Order: sequence, then C-alpha cells, then structure tokens
Amino acid sequence: CSFPVTDINLNSPNKGLLADAMTDVPVENLASARTSAPEGLSPSEEEELRSELAKVEEEIGTLRQVLAAKERHCGELKRKLGLTPLDGLKQNLSKSWHDVQVSNAYVKTSEKLGEWNDKVTQSDL
Repeated sequence: CSFPVTDINLNSPNKGLLADAMTDVPVENLASARTSAPEGLSPSEEEELRSELAKVEEEIGTLRQVLAAKERHCGELKRKLGLTPLDGLKQNLSKSWHDVQVSNAYVKTSEKLGEWNDKVTQSDL
C-alpha cells in the first residue's frame, strides 16, 4: 500500500508534501501574532522563540495533512475489504458490552440480585 507523501522527514525542506495537498486544514499561526515580549526576554531570544514556534506550527500542519491522508487510505482499504461503519459499530458495541459484563460493578450487582432473587423466591409472601 503506497502512501502519497513524498517526504515526511520533519527536518527536510520538502517535508510532508502530499500529491493532493490539503488546503482546508486550518492551522493557527500564533507566530505572526505580535504581542509585547515577556519581562526578561531579549529581542534575540524572542525572535528565536518565535522562529521555533513557527517551525512547530508548520510541523503540526504537516502532521495534520499526513494524518488526513492516512485516514483516507484507511477508508479506502476498509471499502475494498467490504467493511462498513456499521461493522465497526457492531464490534465496538460487542466489546463494550463484554467489558460491562466483566466489570466489578456488574458482577457484584448480578451476585446481589441473585441473592435477593433467592430470598424472595424462598420467602412465604
């Protein structure tokens, strides 16, 4: 299964370029928002931090693009395998119900209800 990322090395100048680049993924650009520098921060330190922030924001955007491409690829694989969202929902519900049945609260409640049932059925009501 090929993945349409040309280069995902985050240190590469071509990092995360997708064949069908996504333009609708919003990335907040906090580096461009100018505020006064915190006390004790020199202009060069502030500029270094802003530069690092811009790089991290760019990496976040790249990772969002890569994740979206992976999700599309996953969807294509599921479609080819004939798996539907309903199948996934059924599996999740089945696992969740199993988890409930083996939980301490469920087991203790079932035991207590069994005891009460025995007492009620044995009583002379």
